[in-house]
Amino acid sequence: MAELVKVIGAGLAGCEAAYYLAEHGFCVRLYESKPEKFTPAHAQAGYAELVCSNSLKSNDVYGNACGLLKEEMRLFGSLTMEAAERARVPAGGALAVDRDAFSRYVTEKIESHAAIEVIHEEVTKIPKGYAVVATGPLTLDALAEDIRGKMGGNLSFYDAAAPIVSAQSVDFSKTFTADRYGKGDGDYVNCPMTKEEYEAFAEALGSAERALVHDFDKRDVFEGCMPAEIMASRGKDTLRFGMMKPVGLYDADGKRPYAVVQLRKENCAGTAYNLVGFQTNLKFAEQKRVFSMIPALKEAEFLRYGVMHRNTFLNAPQVLNADLSWKQDGTVFFAGQMTGVEGYVESAACGIWAAMGCALKMRGKEPVQWDAETVSGALMRHVTAETSDFQPMNANYGILEPLPEHVRDKALKKKLFAERALAKMRGIYEKTERALRG
Repeated sequence: MAELVKVIGAGLAGCEAAYYLAEHGFCVRLYESKPEKFTPAHAQAGYAELVCSNSLKSNDVYGNACGLLKEEMRLFGSLTMEAAERARVPAGGALAVDRDAFSRYVTEKIESHAAIEVIHEEVTKIPKGYAVVATGPLTLDALAEDIRGKMGGNLSFYDAAAPIVSAQSVDFSKTFTADRYGKGDGDYVNCPMTKEEYEAFAEALGSAERALVHDFDKRDVFEGCMPAEIMASRGKDTLRFGMMKPVGLYDADGKRPYAVVQLRKENCAGTAYNLVGFQTNLKFAEQKRVFSMIPALKEAEFLRYGVMHRNTFLNAPQVLNADLSWKQDGTVFFAGQMTGVEGYVESAACGIWAAMGCALKMRGKEPVQWDAETVSGALMRHVTAETSDFQPMNANYGILEPLPEHVRDKALKKKLFAERALAKMRGIYEKTERALRG
């Protein structure tokens, strides 16, 4: 008799996990609360419902990190990628889908699979035995509270995030490195602004077009994560007395700037920087326009735009092993956006890797040794490597292991990233297939 695995949640990650396990000879019991109970974001009874955009972002394998991640997933028979091709709509270089057709295809594949049993009921506690929990950023209250209680309070509520820019795109000739009052080891890169530059920036920020917020996201915002545009609209000097205050900061000539935007490393490699304190709910195009007014960021490449929404996620590095299993109980795995990956494709990919980890453990095989040479591995490392300030991350080149040689040509560099990643992923695929099917 085939081994039984419970999968909780029929979103992108849950469906990928269920499908991968079923295709590898496991008996899957998939629990989904719909249509008996919906989260505030969901409206359709089908599985893998796309609640925001219908775009899965770029499909360019050799020119975009998310496009590369898609190809890594295709190597492993991704149900999401299969459904997306069947439901594809014209969108230039992006992979966009008819949401209804996409969900319908996934639903039919799951419900018609002989090894998958779907149970429509709410799960209120972390399951016993081998399981993959993939209930997403809007995990229903009862299960969310059970997770919080059993994981020692390691459950966060992610309300806002600042943009992240590529280090290579920062004009460091227009910055200086210093910590306020000399406290620290030069951890901050400071982008100074003159009075004229600051006032133009503050005016643009305060009047920029904001993104729409769903009804379930409308609530009081804590002052600590107040969007920068709201602060800017309170008065022209509000930012200068907030995150842009120049107090305690002096450039190489010993001068204090009129205002300053601070950048902080987003990863250990220093390939990405966070705009400190600039949580925002502006539309992405507006973020590009306004933040490019900062002299040092005139040509900035945004690896992730700022977002503001309700998003429940684990403090994954504290509670998850490298294979996404719970440190306290190695039979329960977590997948999808609740682990701290961000985006449709990233969530779906995480479902595959959690299922793979579960399958290998159940068969008594060694887990995959993930590194940052693939997008998948870099994301896995991000959500499980120890850090003092864990925040969600999407697919981008900034989290990849640098190439051994310096490459100035951006197109060539991306191509080399892709070739290295796909070669590595083919090796992982062949090894795991031998382990699970041999």
